[in-house]
Order: sequence, then C-alpha cells, then structure tokens
Amino acid sequence: MKVNVEERVERGKEWFKKGYNCSQAVVAAYADVYDLDINLALRMAASFGGGIGRMRLTCGTVSGMCILAGLENGSTVEGDTEGKGRNYELVQLLAHQFEKEAGSITCAELLGLKPMTPITTKPEERTPEYYKKRPCVETVALACRIYGEYLNSKE
Repeated sequence: MKVNVEERVERGKEWFKKGYNCSQAVVAAYADVYDLDINLALRMAASFGGGIGRMRLTCGTVSGMCILAGLENGSTVEGDTEGKGRNYELVQLLAHQFEKEAGSITCAELLGLKPMTPITTKPEERTPEYYKKRPCVETVALACRIYGEYLNSKE
C-alpha cells in the first residue's frame, strides 16, 4: 500500500499537538494502514512517550515506529526465529535511519538533557514555550516520514 508521506507527517504532528505523546502520534498517523482501532492504537503506544514512561530512554517516536514494525511484519508463530529476525532487521533499519538523521535515538540526548536530570512522572504542560524548546514535533515528523518512506519502498 502506497501512502502519502507528507499527509502522514502532518497527521502525526496534529496528533502530537492535540496533546498525545510522541509515540502515540506516530502510531496514530498509521493506525488505519493496519485497520487498527484508534483508541487501541493510542493505548498501545501510551507508555512509550517521553522516552518510555518519561524516563528519557529510547525516543517515543522510535518506539512508535517499532510498534508499527511489529504490525507490519511481527512474527506470531511459536519458534519462528527467521520471522523474529526479519522483524528485528526492520526495527534496526528504522532506528538507524532515525539516528542518522536526528543524531540519536535517545530521548535525553535529543532533548539536550544531562544524564542526571531528575525524572518525574508529570508531563509538561503544552504551551507555546514548550513547543519552542522541544524538538518533539520535528522528531514525530521525522519518524512518520521514515516509516512512510519504508512502506513506499517495499512496493
């Protein structure tokens, strides 16, 4: 299935600007490709925002692409090591492309936070200042673009 990449990028950005986290925004942008109920998609991706539960580890947009990769070619057969390998290959391809373009796949690094920055569970309020200081809209756009280009390349 060919997708309009720029439309998917805009969808992802819109979801993020509505207040959903970065992972949710990426997954929601492609949920219809997999006939995935949007509420289920948002719930599946909910824990990965802020670098997995706001711990600033793997960027939520990368986690979102990983969720999509599982929907695309995740193995469901017991003992299917070849299938697992194909899925891991796709995950690594997507993550490496993101790292190449963004400079990292780690949330803290992308946000310019020091390793000892205190971790809290409270999300920041989405204000105009928030959007000015955070690269998250751009990382959502990048992840949506990378995933769309992947989908279009396999046709």
